Amino acid sequence: MPHLSVRPNPSVPYEIRFRDDALIVVDKPTGVVTQPGKKHEHDSLLNGLFAEFGPALQNLGEARDWGLLHRLDRDTSGLVLIALRKSAFDHLLDQFKRRLVQKIYWALVAGMPLPAQGVIQKPIAEVVGARKKAVLARDGKPAITAYRVLQTAGAVSLVEARPKTGRLHQIRVHLASLGFPVLGEDTYAGKFVLPKAPRLCLHAASLSFIHPVTGKRMTVTSPWPEDLATTLKRQGLAPPSN
Repeated sequence: MPHLSVRPNPSVPYEIRFRDDALIVVDKPTGVVTQPGKKHEHDSLLNGLFAEFGPALQNLGEARDWGLLHRLDRDTSGLVLIALRKSAFDHLLDQFKRRLVQKIYWALVAGMPLPAQGVIQKPIAEVVGARKKAVLARDGKPAITAYRVLQTAGAVSLVEARPKTGRLHQIRVHLASLGFPVLGEDTYAGKFVLPKAPRLCLHAASLSFIHPVTGKRMTVTSPWPEDLATTLKRQGLAPPSN
């Protein structure tokens, strides 16, 4: 086996939703960071992927982020797209840049967003401190999130969010800016008192992209996560479907 730049760790959990010779789409559980970093040098999703796909990811190299085409926050669960070939990475990265990749997230939020469907266009800037944070700023990078309310029960709503850009904590910041923070939020809830939740109730449920080899658009989905099933039921809401 060739030298691997990222230490393999077969104990990192993830579930493969799609795989072929060009790419894989995996389901990342909450609590797992996407790539190695401070305090998570050996327990990231990428460490787990190197245990199974090490030679292919090593071949892509650091210049191509070891195959990672995007990232999820540590506390967000759901789908992550990884290339296994250089040509596939370049093709998919171009799709991200041209906004051809379509992503759908599900979020449990406090309150009932009004209007029930809309587009949030508020620039976001990153603030680097003890922890990276995102803030709304006029001089920030463009950030666009389309959303619609799927269900409402009492003081909680299930929302579908479709980010058109990929800024840090974009959905969390945008929804909170409307006054409807995501349940389990510990950074952007402000003075809101949120209903109890075991973790951040945000899930990357669908990825749609053009396959770099076949040229056909494909969609990979992930069901509502089991660890949030009780939370959903307790709020009187039904599991969403892809």
